[in-house]
Amino acid sequence: MYPDSFEGFAIPAADQYTQPRRIEFKPKPFGEYDIDVKITCCGVCGSDLHTATGGWGNQNWPIIPGHEIVGTAVKVGSKVTTVKVGDRVGVGAQISACLDCPQCKEGNETYCKKQQDTYNSFYPDGTLAQGGYSSHIRAHEHFTFPIPDGLPSELAAPMLCAGLTAYSPLVRNGIGPGKKVGIVGIGGIGHFGILFAKALGAEVWAISRGTSKQADALAMGADGFLATSQPDWNTPHSMTFDMLLCTASADDGFDLSAYLSLLRVHGRFVSVGLPEGEGWRVRPMALLANGCLIGAAHLGSRQETLEMLRLAAEKGIRSWVETIPVGEKGVGEALERLHKNDVRYRFTLVDYDKQFQ
Repeated sequence: MYPDSFEGFAIPAADQYTQPRRIEFKPKPFGEYDIDVKITCCGVCGSDLHTATGGWGNQNWPIIPGHEIVGTAVKVGSKVTTVKVGDRVGVGAQISACLDCPQCKEGNETYCKKQQDTYNSFYPDGTLAQGGYSSHIRAHEHFTFPIPDGLPSELAAPMLCAGLTAYSPLVRNGIGPGKKVGIVGIGGIGHFGILFAKALGAEVWAISRGTSKQADALAMGADGFLATSQPDWNTPHSMTFDMLLCTASADDGFDLSAYLSLLRVHGRFVSVGLPEGEGWRVRPMALLANGCLIGAAHLGSRQETLEMLRLAAEKGIRSWVETIPVGEKGVGEALERLHKNDVRYRFTLVDYDKQFQ
């Protein structure tokens, strides 16, 4: 067992994604910049479900998902300077990058050609990276973040992927006082979009298909709510938004042109949702009326992660989280309920001390 091997709850195959099994596995060799984290909780991300069901084409079985990790540093490499043994730290959806290319040097390490996902990726020595439904994780210092004292671990965990995925494009696109932003899709990432856009000082509108989440969105701080199932839902707000952050994970019946009509001249539609289907159809004519721009964002930098956690602690931002005890039963339940969209708005697996010594 530790420090030679870790334990975790693995998905055996795509058709058994609700039937995880405890396995023992070897981490990659320990390096001088590495930190071993004894995990205390881990968020459950939509990415975990897409991977576990094979929806994104995963062929690496068994696989242990989980990349919204909080725990305690129990071992640090000889060259680590930012963390000491005993610190509470987090690890998000990225575990490695070259840290030497132009992207990395410009604070864009998540766009590094050699960037590596926290799980379901291979280290240079051939070790398959396993995720946070585990006793421990071994992570590079650059991708291990001190957690501010003001943030409870179970609430901080989902910020390390879902929160950052919303926060980074908001700040990179200048969202703050005097800006009007729409959050499309009120789910795990979308609820963070509302929380962080409001904390940054923007006027925030939640945009969802129906009205079932309207009360929740307003309670999170949204200034208004638009239901796209209503006739002419977009007309009163034509050309008034500076940015739309699209977190939707489904593209069925998604009329992109209606959303784009909301944007001011050169306003931006930024996507962070990753539907499994073919995606939207973009009609050039839909871009012409306001010269709007379509883009995407992937996670965020170390600096943005630290800033996000600091903002959350200072502003008292609280993730909307339901906790589930980790284990074969708990992991299976979380993934099954996530598949049914039976979550508002994020799961965090807890009680790791009862499963792992």
